[in-house]
Amino acid sequence: MLVLALVVVLSYLAGSIPTSIIIGKIFFDRDPREHGSGNAGGTNAFRVFGWKAGIAVIIVDVGKGAVASLLISRIGIGGAVPFPSVQLLAGACAVVGHIWTVFARFRGGKGVGTAAGMLLGIFPIPFAVAAVGFVAAVTTTGWVSAGSITAAVLLPVSAWVLPLIGHPLPAVLRYASILFGLLIIFTHRKNIGRIMEGTENRFPKLMLLRRRAKSP
Repeated sequence: MLVLALVVVLSYLAGSIPTSIIIGKIFFDRDPREHGSGNAGGTNAFRVFGWKAGIAVIIVDVGKGAVASLLISRIGIGGAVPFPSVQLLAGACAVVGHIWTVFARFRGGKGVGTAAGMLLGIFPIPFAVAAVGFVAAVTTTGWVSAGSITAAVLLPVSAWVLPLIGHPLPAVLRYASILFGLLIIFTHRKNIGRIMEGTENRFPKLMLLRRRAKSP
């Protein structure tokens, strides 16, 4: 139990590193939560600070999830809890830390980047399916939120379909994929409302598929 507690605490703290807030304060003297969408994630960093800062934020946020699920989780190897479950626990704590960071009054990002890093480590095939859906949705609509929601739906769908075609996954991971999908959708509930109202911010330069369809 002490080992699991250590995994939980370290993973949560790793996920809690407020990347966009740190970059904003150091390089721009601005808090991203006070501009754009008011979110402390990579998408709003793109919007408020530009593409270079946005990419830096996304890389670090993805890394937080990967470090938790692939490295911090190894503290629990050999314990009573199966290692896939420890990986899942570590990754989940990192995502929770990113969304509700202790270092910024529990106001963080939406967890997509950190969840992607975790999923890349423990769900490589479902992650790939979700990533393809993300890219397709973003390049069609220009809404990053639409890509995130699409990925959140495709993740559990692919996790449950894979065993049917000969690629088994531990049951704990399949059920967890549903929870992670629901969590990402929950953190995007305001975006869903804005999409339905037609007021969600687009990134027109990302709409590659739509531009190609219109080209002669």
